[in-house]
Amino acid sequence: MDTMKTIPIPYYTSSLDLHVDRKNLEAVIVSKADSCRPEKGPEELVQAALEAPVGTPRLRELAKGKKRIVIVTSDHTRAVPSKITLPLLLREIRSGAPEADIAILIATGLHRATTEAEQRAMFGDEIVDHETILINDAFRKEDFDFVRQLPSGAELWVNRAALACDLLVTEGFIEPHFFAGFSGGRKSILPGICNEATVNENHSYRAIASPYAMAGVLENNPIHADMVCAARAVNVQFILNVALDPEKRIIGAFAGDLEQAHEAGVAFVRSLAQVPSVMGDIVVTSNGGYPLDQNLYQSPKAVATAEVCCREGGVIVMCCSCADGMGGVNFEKLITQGTVEEIDAYLSQIPPKETIPEQWCAQIYARILRHHRVILVTTFLDHDLVRRANMIPASSPDEALALAYQMVGADARVVVIPDGVSVLAMKNEEETR
Repeated sequence: MDTMKTIPIPYYTSSLDLHVDRKNLEAVIVSKADSCRPEKGPEELVQAALEAPVGTPRLRELAKGKKRIVIVTSDHTRAVPSKITLPLLLREIRSGAPEADIAILIATGLHRATTEAEQRAMFGDEIVDHETILINDAFRKEDFDFVRQLPSGAELWVNRAALACDLLVTEGFIEPHFFAGFSGGRKSILPGICNEATVNENHSYRAIASPYAMAGVLENNPIHADMVCAARAVNVQFILNVALDPEKRIIGAFAGDLEQAHEAGVAFVRSLAQVPSVMGDIVVTSNGGYPLDQNLYQSPKAVATAEVCCREGGVIVMCCSCADGMGGVNFEKLITQGTVEEIDAYLSQIPPKETIPEQWCAQIYARILRHHRVILVTTFLDHDLVRRANMIPASSPDEALALAYQMVGADARVVVIPDGVSVLAMKNEEETR
């Protein structure tokens, strides 16, 4: 009998093999989305959702008489299958408002602008060549208008294009999110199309430090509360959100009211993603490959999942290509400025209204690194830079696992979560929240 188990770990546009001795392997944790096989195809699922929306009339009915319509969609860091969803949304809208002026607004949050090549890969040539596409730039103050104060006290500033339309529609996908509870729904607005100041304050040290700001938790989550308030304040009238399997194929679609449709999607995703935590001395994970593993800034999503399954003093192995580098100048500066204790002490003194862009990922890494060592598997990022970021570099999962055994012992229990973003690992007390 072969004593070694080979487990492919998503990495960039492919995968890397991890070899684990079966006597060490405690568990391989995957979402039930891996085995979900819907009876309908992707287009059929989306069309069915559009034809029977939750809590609203059909989009074509909402569109009647509207002159200016904006569809907010995700940027290049998200795997929204817009080649499928956008044509169906556009057809539905034009069935009710054939002469309407429609703009597609790319929700970048604080990310860089989506390039034309990336737009063509995301939307297809037909949409890029024939539709009006706008890109949110959170740093152009003149593009935003003040809307209201949010429950946290933050000021809500939203892209003027979304405020000037007659009908505001959003699309996205739902998965567990490491501090907003779940992605999708209201996140298209905040952080998607808000200005720098609003996004920063929503992601302040105080908000991130809340015990409710975690994957799978929406109730009492201050970040979620601000996001819902923001989306309601700008009158999002219709959303289309999908659920995806590990191959980024649509396995569920939910359309209609901002909160009701999102809640239906969250319930579906939770039923597939939520699993009991399994404790290990070593936990190996990834960000699910491209596009979410393009930079280190996005990587705490999966590391936070691994944290739930890693015992105190254990080792987390994170496979993240970082093909696009660190992912942000501020994040790189913060995560490399000193020890994790020094980083956390510095961040904890920053008032919400003075929040530094990208500080939240440094804050979450600092929290995790105070209790666990992190080995980063990357073939793109400079290994000296990885060390300066308080992590240990490796070039393959097997090299990382060998290093981890040296740290915690050859008899270590190994838990593997191939796609840490798709799994919602919950401890008993968390499941009751």
